[in-house]
Amino acid sequence: MSRNPVDPVFNRIEDARLALGLTRQELADEVGVHYQTIGYLEREEYSPSLVLALRIAKSLNQEVSELFSQTPFKKGK
Repeated sequence: MSRNPVDPVFNRIEDARLALGLTRQELADEVGVHYQTIGYLEREEYSPSLVLALRIAKSLNQEVSELFSQTPFKKGK
């Protein structure tokens, strides 16, 4: 599924993943997807399902609202 330009989903997955010292492969293994899916998500080329967003948030010790937004995140936040 491609990112819908009308309803974009912005995220902080990469920042949260790196803060925990995880590779894309490690996060992918934990949430049950291919490592390339994590890359697509981090580049905002793909919007996750609700279930995947919840799994990612749990794996990164974050709330979904801390990782995903329909408005761009401010830099440094």
